[in-house]
Amino acid sequence: MRGLVTALGLFTVLPVPPVADIDRRLAGRAMAAFPWVGLLVGSLAGAVLWGVAALGGGGLLGAALALAVVALLTGALHLDGLADTADGLGSRKPAPEALSIMRKSDIGPMGVAALVLALLVDGAALSSLAETGGAAAAGALAVGAMLGRAVVTLTTVQTASARQTGFGALFVGSTARLTAVCTGAAVLVVSAGVGWLVNGVGGAAMFAGAAIAAGGIGSLWGAHVRRRLAGMTGDVFGSIVEVGQASFLVLAALGMAALQP
Repeated sequence: MRGLVTALGLFTVLPVPPVADIDRRLAGRAMAAFPWVGLLVGSLAGAVLWGVAALGGGGLLGAALALAVVALLTGALHLDGLADTADGLGSRKPAPEALSIMRKSDIGPMGVAALVLALLVDGAALSSLAETGGAAAAGALAVGAMLGRAVVTLTTVQTASARQTGFGALFVGSTARLTAVCTGAAVLVVSAGVGWLVNGVGGAAMFAGAAIAAGGIGSLWGAHVRRRLAGMTGDVFGSIVEVGQASFLVLAALGMAALQP
């Protein structure tokens, strides 16, 4: 429970009791809870989308408001990480200089482009899902938010940190392999369960398959950035969350469209 409270305090703006000191053990527990924080955030945002769709507001409006809820609940933390990572990689400079660019508080053209494209892809995928039903869109957002964070949990088995200090360095190497395996299995079961609620056996198989594929895409992205920057940072973790989430939403939208009679 302390790990979940710590994760909520670190990765959302939800009011929870503060944790005075976070050591490596508690960091590992918080990282193990990270996917379930995503499931909570995604479920709350999905409920908004579902409600808008039920009121006849349309899928696009529901998607926009749901993504706004995710950004508000997380303080846009992962979107900021995506933008910083895009600026660093887009500079095409060696790792030390790219990391220096990522530390700056401003945002460059590559960061802006990454944010616009990520939100556009998420919004379009959710709008498409809403056409097949508000429940499908809401469920996909909950699973997508969980899946993106689960990829980060799996990634933190790695011990390569691009910096010796900072927020990201606290979590690099904090996840045990057994924890990663159990987390991955649990996320897959939840994904299939949500898919079953949305569209029966076909939905369960499709959501599970989309989760596996999106997890692979997120992992490949993380591996690429790790090689490029000679390690991981907190910003990179944020970019993995966004890439994993967007990948799942796109695959779920295509899968749901294929399942329609």
